[in-house]
Amino acid sequence: MKYIVIVLLCVFSACKQKTANEVNLLDPVAFGEIITKNEVQLVDVRTPDEWKDGIIGDALKIDFLDSSFAEEIIKLDKNKPIAVYCRSGGRSAKAASILLDLGFNEVYELKGGILNWNEKQKQLK
Repeated sequence: MKYIVIVLLCVFSACKQKTANEVNLLDPVAFGEIITKNEVQLVDVRTPDEWKDGIIGDALKIDFLDSSFAEEIIKLDKNKPIAVYCRSGGRSAKAASILLDLGFNEVYELKGGILNWNEKQKQLK
C-alpha cells in the first residue's frame, strides 16, 4: 500500500509539472481576459512595419525576427505570466516555445494572432 501511494504521488506530480511547462493557446476572448485581469507581460513579436497597424493594449514590442530577440525577451520577469502574439500565430508559437525553453513558467499565446483578435473585436461591436 505504501508503494502504491508513492507511485501515485510521483505520477500526479509529473503530470502537474508537465502541465506547467506548456503553452496556453487562447482564443481572443480568453486572451483578452488574461491580459486585463492578471499582471501579464504582454509582448507583440511582430516587425516594426506591422506595429504601425496597431498593437494590443500597451504591449511590449520585441521583434521575433530581430537578432536581439533572445537578449530582449530574457530581460522580462520569468516569474510573471507572459502573453505573446504576432500577426497570425506562426511567430508567436515559436516565441512561446522559446519562452518555455528559457524558463518562463506561465506562457499564453493568442490563437490566430492579431488578425483573429481584430476579427473578434469587429464581431463584438
